[in-house]
Amino acid sequence: MSTHKNERLTGKKLLLVRRLALDMQPEGAEVIALDVVDAGVGDHVLVVQEGSSARKIFDDPWIPVQAVIVGVLDRVDIGGRRVL
Repeated sequence: MSTHKNERLTGKKLLLVRRLALDMQPEGAEVIALDVVDAGVGDHVLVVQEGSSARKIFDDPWIPVQAVIVGVLDRVDIGGRRVL
């Protein structure tokens, strides 16, 4: 819930996401990301975290966004070894 919400974010879902290291352990601080793939709590997701690319997804140069969830990961392999 927000007392002030930018009109360009109306109807869009925001989620807190956190970067994972290659060993799948959380690192760094949480980031607020717009969710365009209907991710859920506990999902491992792919995030575009660069403002201009994120704004292109919405075709809106004025939307206040720096991170967008663009995919839910089903599996991750690193060096031929499954880590997720």
